Amino acid sequence: MATGFFWDETTFWHSGGNYVDILPAGGLVQPKVASGLPETPESKRRFKNLIEVTGLAAELDMRGATAATDAELLRVHPRSYLDAFKALSDAGGGELGYHTPFGPGGYEIAAQSAGLVVQALRSVLSGELQNAYALTRPPGHHALPDRPNGFCLFANIAIAIEAARAQGLAGRIAVIDWDVHHGNGTEAIFYDRDDVLTVSIHQDRNYPLDKGAAQDRGTGAGAGFNLNVPLPPGCGHNSYLEAMERLALPAVRAFAPDVLIIACGFDAAAIDPLGRMMCHQATYGAMTTQVMELAAEVCDSRLLMAHEGGYSEVYVPFCGHEVLATMAGSSITAPDPFGETWILRQPNAEFDAFVSGLITRMAEAAV
Repeated sequence: MATGFFWDETTFWHSGGNYVDILPAGGLVQPKVASGLPETPESKRRFKNLIEVTGLAAELDMRGATAATDAELLRVHPRSYLDAFKALSDAGGGELGYHTPFGPGGYEIAAQSAGLVVQALRSVLSGELQNAYALTRPPGHHALPDRPNGFCLFANIAIAIEAARAQGLAGRIAVIDWDVHHGNGTEAIFYDRDDVLTVSIHQDRNYPLDKGAAQDRGTGAGAGFNLNVPLPPGCGHNSYLEAMERLALPAVRAFAPDVLIIACGFDAAAIDPLGRMMCHQATYGAMTTQVMELAAEVCDSRLLMAHEGGYSEVYVPFCGHEVLATMAGSSITAPDPFGETWILRQPNAEFDAFVSGLITRMAEAAV
């Protein structure tokens, strides 16, 4: 079966408002000529453009989707939030949470973004597609039920999960979040539940500053069904693959889900402006291979990637291309433009050993 790629042009039209990086313009913060958040359409648009230029798009099942419905949104977000968001969107835009400005039509665009994940997950679970990638914008893993957060307006993955469960398409669902920032929204929504396993591998105390601790394992029925892997700044290829192999993958294997979802952020890449990690294109290809092999083992290869962060306009497309080519089993490549940089960089054995020790302690505590 084919690999699906879900996208919609309107998601590129989401506006981040009058910001300069993560600060609103004004006072002593001088406006930019081209103002806006780091979460811009360019990294996503250039990602889609690259797969078309290389010919990879021709090997994918390129699809659109309808926007998430009111009923689908209400399974995660309360009516009070939807009404406030829609009213401000209709009035020309504004900001309801932390670092989540939006312009006119922001509500409809966010619903469209969520709808891409809903339909992509439905297509995988129904057996129509083997696996799929949803190019979502705005992202979703920081959004809380009643408050947007960190560029995220709707909790895209959570909305898709609840839609699938409501249709009886899945009972147990696992989420691995490898965005450089902690997936606090997804964690919060499922923190007291045992039917959704949430795993977040992230840079320790990057964003949010007070979330993502290793000791946060869930509560009530959800105790033990949340796993955080906070890694120190500077971690790269070896550390991420080890964290996956020793922590994330065993947790999913033991959980035995019906489908595996990846919150696929590319901001752990070395040149990302909002992260301090050292991953590169090959890291994302290798992690994709890891989760594909695990999905084949535990859930009949059912795998969904939902786009989250990644703010390097030049590098996100190359990392994303590697993920998609791996998912589709394609021989088409987009060679890493920084390839020699990573090849020439000597591994820091002492640092890798230090991180391996941290992972060992987290693994022992997780048992």
